[in-house]
Amino acid sequence: MSDTDFDIPKALSGTGGWLDDRFHGARGLRVFMRKVFPDHWSFMLGEIALWSFVILLLTGTFLSLFFVPSTSQVAYHGSYVKLNGIRMSEAFQSTLRISFDVRGGLLIRQIHHWAADLFMAALTIHMLRVFFTGAYRKPREINWLIGIVLFSLGLIEGLFGYSLPDDQLSGAGLRIFEGVLQGIPIVGTYLAFFLFGGPFPGHDIVPRMYIIHVLLIPGILLALITAHLFIMVHQKHTQMPAKENTERNVTGQPFYPYFMAKGGAWFFFIFAAIVLLATFAQINPIWLYGPYSPVAISSASQPDWYMGILEGALRMMPAWEWNFLGHTVTFSVFIPFALPLGVILGGAAFWPFFEQWATGDKSYHNINDRPRNAPVRTGIGIATVVFYGVLWVEGANDVVASNLQIPLYTVTWIARVLVIVAPALAFYITRRVCLGLQRKDEEMLLHGYETGIIRQLPNGEFIEVHKPVNEEARAVLEAKQVPALMPAAGSEDENGVPAPSARGAMGRMRAAANRAFTETIVVEADGHGNGHHGNGHGPEGAGEEHAAVGAGDADAAGQVSRGDGSEEGSAGS
Repeated sequence: MSDTDFDIPKALSGTGGWLDDRFHGARGLRVFMRKVFPDHWSFMLGEIALWSFVILLLTGTFLSLFFVPSTSQVAYHGSYVKLNGIRMSEAFQSTLRISFDVRGGLLIRQIHHWAADLFMAALTIHMLRVFFTGAYRKPREINWLIGIVLFSLGLIEGLFGYSLPDDQLSGAGLRIFEGVLQGIPIVGTYLAFFLFGGPFPGHDIVPRMYIIHVLLIPGILLALITAHLFIMVHQKHTQMPAKENTERNVTGQPFYPYFMAKGGAWFFFIFAAIVLLATFAQINPIWLYGPYSPVAISSASQPDWYMGILEGALRMMPAWEWNFLGHTVTFSVFIPFALPLGVILGGAAFWPFFEQWATGDKSYHNINDRPRNAPVRTGIGIATVVFYGVLWVEGANDVVASNLQIPLYTVTWIARVLVIVAPALAFYITRRVCLGLQRKDEEMLLHGYETGIIRQLPNGEFIEVHKPVNEEARAVLEAKQVPALMPAAGSEDENGVPAPSARGAMGRMRAAANRAFTETIVVEADGHGNGHHGNGHGPEGAGEEHAAVGAGDADAAGQVSRGDGSEEGSAGS
């Protein structure tokens, strides 16, 4: 389709012509309006985060008109009579005023808070979708890194946002944050004094958090989201395995009018859902917590869900400190802060480059993987989710102990064991499940799917009728790509020369990682096309390096590639 084939709606032609005469943007706009977006539901997860961010900007602008970022003490005389005459900060007083005296203020406050939770939840699920489908691979590594930075900034933005009202709950969180800063060796004390403006609680922390929360981080987020979207438009979307989907095409619906209407409707649906939550589900009732006092603390206090991992790590960590050159270096706070985020966020940032190094795959990828077809990657992802979940539950260990009638220290020791054992079990079980699902796919390709129709043979035997899968399902099942198997550690060519990629300690590590990534079930094609078919191969020649696991059928010999580079025959061989 050429540019002249695109019909501009009459309603836009006048305005578009006026703008094009001055800015010459008609060609770019025409290309953008023809941008194709995929139809798969999982691609809408990123839009939930986008529209939640838009709602955060709108509601945050409203709240900033009435909020007073000051810790100066005043006596409260407002609509909430239960706190009448109580001394509090101007920040807490202005939040009460927004909640009880400003028309619609409480609704906007709760919309803002629910939108923040939804923003982080959507980011998390969107990143998991990208990870499990391998959508971060070349050429999209930079966009993956931008997503990790967005998530990290969202954590800080959320922490400062719910700390601004200066209530008892958020004040306890700030106290923990100050302890984390002081736990940083050498520079921690200076950082805490600079941010808080003196000893805790200080007088400058709320104004400084306010500037960071409403100006600095939102500006960076807006710039990164814009860059993320422009890169996505330039590189095109990935797409799920399907009939006629290839690495060289993009299928879907155009931006105008299909996706414009779909995206607009999706925004109003998300907005309506958040408004319903804000109307009927109370969140952060600061008047029940009261103004912050450094000498008091609330029981059963937890942060918002996305910060629960750090709270859990802090509660789980045993006491540990060193005396170094006359200075006390404590690890009881610094390690719970640095280790979980380092494992999850640092590992996520490093993973695309590690996978490329281990597989040797430097090709472009526009077709997503099915999670079952990448057992190691999927196992690592589930193990990380379990690791996160154990720490998250431990962040409410007092509530768990109270409700289950278990001693608090018992809950803590259970979490200390599970945080190591549970991810390892999750990885092993997930990997085995993925391989089992691959065998199921192999069975469908070779023998078709079960119809539920039972027939009796002349010899009296009863069998179930199988039918070949249709073309759409076959395209999905045959889309699996298998990375090429590299030479094993210590292997030599016919002249006795060791393979360059397998030399030294790094070569042995790469060979071991390569065999882990290439573990898969490969189906050998027999050329019938009658339900006994499937190539199971990725790049050309890669399938020759792997053996297959047979289904016991005479049409296919079966073997499985193992991590040690050997091959084990199955009953079908």
